[in-house]
Amino acid sequence: MSVTVAGAWILWDGDFIALILSAFKSVGNFSWVPIPFFILMGEAMFHSGVAVKMMDVLSSWMGRIPGRLSILAVAGGTVFATMTGSGAAGTAMLGSMLAPEMANRGYKKTMILGPIMASGGLAVLIPPTVLGVVQASLAGIPVGKFLIALVLPGLLTAAVYAAYIIIRCWLQPDLTPRYQVQKMPFVPRIVLTARYVLPMLIIIFVIIGLMFLGVATPTEAAALGAITCFLIGFVYGGMEKKTISKCFDGAAKITFMMMMLIVSASAFSELLAYTGAIGGLASLVTKWDLSPIMVVILMQAVMFVMGTALESIGIMLVCTPIFFPIIQKLGLDPLWFGIIMLINMETASISPPYGLQLFVMKGVASADTTLGDVLNASWPFCGLNCLVMALIIVFPGICTWLPNLMKT
Repeated sequence: MSVTVAGAWILWDGDFIALILSAFKSVGNFSWVPIPFFILMGEAMFHSGVAVKMMDVLSSWMGRIPGRLSILAVAGGTVFATMTGSGAAGTAMLGSMLAPEMANRGYKKTMILGPIMASGGLAVLIPPTVLGVVQASLAGIPVGKFLIALVLPGLLTAAVYAAYIIIRCWLQPDLTPRYQVQKMPFVPRIVLTARYVLPMLIIIFVIIGLMFLGVATPTEAAALGAITCFLIGFVYGGMEKKTISKCFDGAAKITFMMMMLIVSASAFSELLAYTGAIGGLASLVTKWDLSPIMVVILMQAVMFVMGTALESIGIMLVCTPIFFPIIQKLGLDPLWFGIIMLINMETASISPPYGLQLFVMKGVASADTTLGDVLNASWPFCGLNCLVMALIIVFPGICTWLPNLMKT
């Protein structure tokens, strides 16, 4: 924000009226309304304790698959992603629940830290995702359509993680020693699944299903999702007065932070538009003798490098107003590009040396875990994210198929 204020002082002779009007206009955009509801959902699920019980049920279905607890982290991260919308919250939740048991079972650190970090980051990709709402709103893409388009890429990313873990643990069995798993009778397993997993499916339907069917807008679906999370918390006895206060307090703080970032991004966009930098960059790129796909790859490379030093939200707020006009000038699908960019932002959150989830993971890991251990564990999953981006570039239907089926 300080750079934007300095630029306004120089270019507008200290007249900040346009900057103030831009700030009011940016936070008054109705498309931001789902953000506090999605954040509140994550707080409710985190503090109510429902997620812990659900993990126990998922564990009972894993059997003796190679890398069992690492696969459980991926499964848990995928389900949590439909409730939290925050990669840091997902990583903290998975780390506190799974990391101690994985260490006790003799799992090597690379198979403890990497899967937990990467799976927690699935909350960035799978709806409801706060960053997804920010990305769609900044790029001028319909929020509901963008969130639905994220479903298949998010599930594909989780499947790629699981396949990598199984293959690597099969080739290097010492990474995740096998252990005797206590078998649970089939009928009790079904009963527990219906009791603790079915409510999560209800949340998924309320958010994703209602948007897909055209019954609810993103804002309505987000509000209904938050109400449903609280009702589930009440039913399972995890919503006391103190817990509710924590949920709203945490949601208010995170929402305020997000709104301040949005104000900064809007002001930065206004400044770029005034200087003509965006139009100039778009014209320059279109004159280069490069194919549109090469331009997209170069943009992703730039963001990947930025991700080693900057937080994902900062990269998004800086790059979106610059890159999307170029994408439109090249005649490419903004929705498709936005999803590729969001996967890149998820990579930024786990890429060394400054990804936020690296430090969250370090905070919840055992005392003997060094930051070097965390950094080394993150690299394979950064590579897997790049693989998913490549698949989406080659097969854009992964992004566009579900939105095309939506009822509007």
